[in-house]
Amino acid sequence: MEINIVMVEPEIPQNTGNIARSCAATGAKLHLVHPLGFDISEKQVKRAGLDYWDKVEIEEHESLEAFMNKYKEYEDKMFFYTTKGKHVYSDVKYEDYDKVFLLFGKETKGLPEDLILSHFDHACRIPMRKTLRSLNLSNSVAIVLYEVLRHINFDELQEESNYFD
Repeated sequence: MEINIVMVEPEIPQNTGNIARSCAATGAKLHLVHPLGFDISEKQVKRAGLDYWDKVEIEEHESLEAFMNKYKEYEDKMFFYTTKGKHVYSDVKYEDYDKVFLLFGKETKGLPEDLILSHFDHACRIPMRKTLRSLNLSNSVAIVLYEVLRHINFDELQEESNYFD
């Protein structure tokens, strides 16, 4: 399965660095949708991603509209993660897809409301206490990314520890 993590207008460089590292570790492709709240070369981004930047495939898009137009044929394989989601992220049958696009919004506002409403059947949420606004973005991506991988039995990832070899 091809997994695509789509960050729509991320604002915090450390989150993007952590997400890039998760993508490198799992083989997921990272899409960065502009405008970004930082310069991709900032040392905070590089430090959070450590030495993994050359191990992750990154595609940049000038806008959300440009991304949606480029991948329009895959709209039925896109999932939109928001606190306003209709479904719980773990209820999706990711294994039914050969390719998925997992979209996450910026830290302060999330995904645009019109985007969520126009794709509400594919809007998903991570359950949490009602009294809190949201989870950290890089944690949310990791939760969903590893759920997708669990659905496909962690295909092509290390199956056994080699710690004592």
